[in-house]
Amino acid sequence: MVDALFGVPRLVAVYDALDAGREDLQHYAAMVAEFGVRRVLDVGCGTGELSCLLAGQGVEVVGVDPAAASLEVAKGKKFADRVRWIHGDATTLPPLEVDLAVMTGNVAQVFLTDEDWAATLTGVHQALRPGGRFVFETRDPAKRAWEEWTRDHTHQVVTVEGVDTVESWSDLVAVELPFVSFRGTYVFESDGAVLTSDSTLWFRERDELEKSLTAAGFTVDEVREAPDRPGKEFVFVTTKQ
Repeated sequence: MVDALFGVPRLVAVYDALDAGREDLQHYAAMVAEFGVRRVLDVGCGTGELSCLLAGQGVEVVGVDPAAASLEVAKGKKFADRVRWIHGDATTLPPLEVDLAVMTGNVAQVFLTDEDWAATLTGVHQALRPGGRFVFETRDPAKRAWEEWTRDHTHQVVTVEGVDTVESWSDLVAVELPFVSFRGTYVFESDGAVLTSDSTLWFRERDELEKSLTAAGFTVDEVREAPDRPGKEFVFVTTKQ
């Protein structure tokens, strides 16, 4: 089930502006260059920021996402015509042989059962060429990132050119580890409309993730830090066995 923030057109239209400053995407672009890959699968590509960035650099990109509204926004961006967009998820992909698959942001944490996570890993594994790499990030539970998912820490008012001025904030709803639930609230100035989006993330431990990756046929080459959140996330760099 797609969160409203990614599936409701009015929210998707302001998502990029509210989530500005995606320094993490440059980190992934740098790894594309580091590994010398030419074909990339962007799993949970959302509004297509990374997919279009890489396509503009001459990389062959496939972007897949279950949220049709997000893909519609993605398709309107510069270099979007160079991306192959797929409405679905890693379990519904056509035959592919990409060099690198990535999951950015919170994508790796939205799978709330072992079965869904394992099925996703299997889909990614099948999409990679032999020896291809899978890179993703996930938050370190020990750093308790959710403690800052409150109105005091997240409140902002942003004017989205040509759309509206939006007031937004997050509220922590429940911490029932390993699951954390929160709600985003969005108030549109033009008509006072109030929209909300509920989300739940699974905070997996590092050893738990390593075991699941090994079981799915990946070798964990290294676990890096996320440059934009040093010490707060694991960035798994893996290779298809």
